[in-house]
Amino acid sequence: MIRYLLRRLGQSVLQLAGISIILFALASAVPGDYFSEAKLNPQISPDTIAALRAHYGLNQPLPVRYFRWLRSVASGDLGYSFAYNMPVLPLIWPRVLHTLMLTLPALALSWLIAVPLGVLAARRKGGWIDRILSAGTSTLLALPDLLLALAVLMFALHTGRFPVGGMNSESALDQGGWRMFLDTLWHMALPVSVLVIGSLPAILRHVRASMTEVLESGYIRAAEGHGLASRTLLLRHALRAAANPLVSLLGLSVAALLSTSLLVEVVVGWPGLGPMVVEATLGRDLFVVIGVAMFSMIFLALGNLLADLLLYAADPRIRVQP
Repeated sequence: MIRYLLRRLGQSVLQLAGISIILFALASAVPGDYFSEAKLNPQISPDTIAALRAHYGLNQPLPVRYFRWLRSVASGDLGYSFAYNMPVLPLIWPRVLHTLMLTLPALALSWLIAVPLGVLAARRKGGWIDRILSAGTSTLLALPDLLLALAVLMFALHTGRFPVGGMNSESALDQGGWRMFLDTLWHMALPVSVLVIGSLPAILRHVRASMTEVLESGYIRAAEGHGLASRTLLLRHALRAAANPLVSLLGLSVAALLSTSLLVEVVVGWPGLGPMVVEATLGRDLFVVIGVAMFSMIFLALGNLLADLLLYAADPRIRVQP
């Protein structure tokens, strides 16, 4: 177990290192930098701009800038924000927590809803429940995430029953305590609902496909022929046999939720990583963009690592591999 975990951790670290090089090269390849717009300000002299670029190392070759950034990562800064004039990590860390407040509940709810519905659809394959679920998932999969977020936002604005923008109302902030906690949950309802609706169809389809394959296999039919109870057959044998491909899907669902979450946060005004990365990209705040992207890759690596550990625990074939 420990050897397997260390091997997977080592692979994840190497992957993150490779991704950081690609991200840094792509971000640095964009023409101009944060100080380019300062040239349009007649009150700032070219010498001042050149001094600022030299101070932040922007006039140095790409490999030198990358290793300077690695040193800042080792010290826990993740670079320096030009716009906010502060290290990146303490700047984006509160936004990371706000994004996790949406993605973690959405991830849990998506799986808690998709697994029983997928099992039900597979069990009633070809029936009216299966047809309704198939039509619903096909419709939702055809909708772009942006359109879905805008539709839910328009619904909230039209009905006035859901708060839009921010994560707390002013009155709740003044009262604090349980009032503020419940108000935060109410502000989360809209973006979490969009994330769940967007991620549910793909997970449900995978659950249905895996369960259908297992239920139609020979050993399940043989067990049915021997009179094994349907509930026992489904929960103790079929669902366990279908678990491997579903666990492998966990890491991908984390990545999909993160990417959708950044978009949803911008649309509904949630103060997470989404609005910050848009602002940093438009303002060419290089290290903020790289910092947000690296956090997204870290979450993806953690999701894949969790899936690998679950597979290790569930599949004896992995445990006997050298």
